[in-house]
Amino acid sequence: MDGETQSPRGSNPEADDQTVEIDPSSTVLDLTSFQLHDLNSVELSPSLTELDLTANRLSSLDPRIAHLSNLIKLSLRQNLIDDAAIEPFSRWDSISGLQELVLRDNKLKKIPDTGIFKSLLVFDVSFNEITSLHGLSKASNTLKELYVSKNEVTKIEEIDHLYQLQILELGSNRLRVMENMGNFTSLQELWMGRNRIKVVNLCGLKCIKKLSLQSNRLTSMKGFEECVALEELYLSHNGIAKMEGLSTLANLHVLDVSSNKLTSVDDIQNLTQLEDLWLNDNQIESLKGVAEAVISSREKLTTIYLENNPCAKSTNYTAFLREFFPNIEQIDSNVFA
Repeated sequence: MDGETQSPRGSNPEADDQTVEIDPSSTVLDLTSFQLHDLNSVELSPSLTELDLTANRLSSLDPRIAHLSNLIKLSLRQNLIDDAAIEPFSRWDSISGLQELVLRDNKLKKIPDTGIFKSLLVFDVSFNEITSLHGLSKASNTLKELYVSKNEVTKIEEIDHLYQLQILELGSNRLRVMENMGNFTSLQELWMGRNRIKVVNLCGLKCIKKLSLQSNRLTSMKGFEECVALEELYLSHNGIAKMEGLSTLANLHVLDVSSNKLTSVDDIQNLTQLEDLWLNDNQIESLKGVAEAVISSREKLTTIYLENNPCAKSTNYTAFLREFFPNIEQIDSNVFA
């Protein structure tokens, strides 16, 4: 997830002072990138189920939205909505059936009150100025995807009741401790890159398939041993000096430990499903040691990155890897058909 504007569908940058023509029979209204300051020129059909207002200049909510009783998805991504503008939401009972609410990239400083949305599945408040998760205690326990990346959150709290969560994104905040996630027995993806975390604590979770802790302050890889369902693990840009705690992760397909302090490749002999291995920007010396470490995955491995390591300076570097890995497609920046 990032903060860039996605390519608009049906965009009309010149629509500021024009009446927006829409299909009155459609239940989906996409006004992405119309540069609207308000919705005065827009007819909002009461049959709408999806309303996408991404990339406009809205600083307030049109009160007519409160009467769209069939609304399931609402996106206000990349607008100028602040806490005062979103406050009426908590009283709009007619749209209580909302399942997806996107407030990404606005001017929020706190979590909005979503208590009336008893069927909410997706809630996105990433790229705002939120300093605390206070308020999420009111979020429905039906929530399956929660995005709070690129804010200023310092503590994981008020979310332990969200036991149906499948995706949790808390990257680019100010978190120091992994905590209060023990109830997330259905969690499939956890994204916590670009924080200040020093120790891995997955609170006993065993079902996670994708996990990112890149750009933190980790010095050890211990803590992943019970995550036997892991398929993708991203640990780049930390201070890890030793590869360990990986031998039980037999389902791992992608492992990124680039930009650390590794001097050798260890504890991955059991990873027979490994396809992508990122080891670049470390201090790994032995090319032969790398080959021996991945002997069990040589048939599966299609991508390996080793550039900016001492071993990559060997004159027979590429030739050795090409010969050792029969299915290799990409070595560092070189692609092989």
